[in-house]
Amino acid sequence: MKRVLVYAVVLFMAASILGCFSFGGHAHTAGKPAPNFTLKEVKTGQPITLSHYKGKVVILDFWATWCPPCRAEIPHWIALYNQYKSSGLVIIGVSMDDSATPVKPFMDEYHVDYPVVMGDNKVANEYGGIEGIPTTFIINQKGDIVKQVVGYRSSGKFDKIIKKLLM
Repeated sequence: MKRVLVYAVVLFMAASILGCFSFGGHAHTAGKPAPNFTLKEVKTGQPITLSHYKGKVVILDFWATWCPPCRAEIPHWIALYNQYKSSGLVIIGVSMDDSATPVKPFMDEYHVDYPVVMGDNKVANEYGGIEGIPTTFIINQKGDIVKQVVGYRSSGKFDKIIKKLLM
């Protein structure tokens, strides 16, 4: 029993550091156009279409409410969004939760003020399969993926990339 508990703790720690659970497939490579999608925004139910944000720098964050490293990144996204939205940054959270039921209260509790849509396996597969969450794609003004990051990262890593793209 003690060994099982140790394995569970090690697995949880690895998931927290590297990202949570796979959605299959292989990563979409940088330099390719970001696959377009239209998904419903969680709070408003309005459709969000990625291609409508051409001309903006887009952070596309695949995450879930049950994922500890995803939850840890949310305050960073909020801060970066508030700092750079007037300069042309858009953040779109793509929740990989099974339903919107836990997402809406989570957004209220964490004061998430950027749009969050409900993702699915179709969108995950269009992005080459999401190997773990959080997985973040940085998309330039032309609509091309310039960077993909799997797992938790500090906001400093993203801040440098965002500044460079917004110049």
